[in-house]
Amino acid sequence: MTSIDSSTRDARIPTAVPVTAGARRRRSRGGLRALPRVVVLFAGAVVFLFPFYYMLIGSLQAEPDTSPRGAFPTGGLTLANYREINSEVDLLRSLVNSGIFTGGVILATVVFGVLAGYALARLSFRGRGALFGLVLLVQVVPFQLLLIPLYVLIVRSYGLADSYLGMILPFAINSTAVFVFRQFFLQLPDDLFAAARIDGAGEVRTLWSIALPLVRPAVLTAVLLTFIGPWNEFLWPFLITKRADMQPLAVSLANYISNVAARAANPYGAVLAGACVLAAPAVALFVAFQRHFTSTNIGSGVKG
Repeated sequence: MTSIDSSTRDARIPTAVPVTAGARRRRSRGGLRALPRVVVLFAGAVVFLFPFYYMLIGSLQAEPDTSPRGAFPTGGLTLANYREINSEVDLLRSLVNSGIFTGGVILATVVFGVLAGYALARLSFRGRGALFGLVLLVQVVPFQLLLIPLYVLIVRSYGLADSYLGMILPFAINSTAVFVFRQFFLQLPDDLFAAARIDGAGEVRTLWSIALPLVRPAVLTAVLLTFIGPWNEFLWPFLITKRADMQPLAVSLANYISNVAARAANPYGAVLAGACVLAAPAVALFVAFQRHFTSTNIGSGVKG
């Protein structure tokens, strides 16, 4: 066994660099310069979160208090407002209906958005630029302008009244999602697709194995952007079905607020409780996905 002399052993041991007084002063000044920015960010966070806090506190109050003092109640909190809603509206069934409606829209939006975005970004065909121009043009058309034609088409022509498919079909393709996917696919290096074609991969295999794993932030963005629309949509599902057992949560809460909430013991708290129930899944989805909104290293598969 070879021995290591003391000089070599000492050279391998890292020594701590002493912190001078000047370095401490520079570090302290850096912290002081960052203090205003931290204060501004904290104030902005408080302003942003206060409406959610006020909505939650108001939904838990036994007596309505619309004054600023209502944000800091001194009495006890109760779940009576939520029980009041649940007695008039089947919250569990409404949540299931919203999940079916919103989940179907998200699935269709992601599938068709990925296919259309990939075709507009990576396939060469006649009229590709004009087709992309039409995709952008669709975004300036308000959905309310299409309600009557869509209602006639879905209900009278297709006979999809009182069905989940009738609710989902008008939202199945989202031009915003197509645009988002196209822009992400355009950022991918051409060498990746050239190498895949040399290896004999077809377009579907290239899309599934190479392109799609690299645009995960786009998928998450499309999911969140798509979720907000159908989850809060109440006009179209209300037109499609009048059956209470098929109506999503937004429709059930809108009917409750319009017809029943005024007769509740605390109408103000009941309305806020309904808003909390409707907002909770959206907030939970954002909290679960926000850490995944990171930029993907799309050039990592290219040698050089």
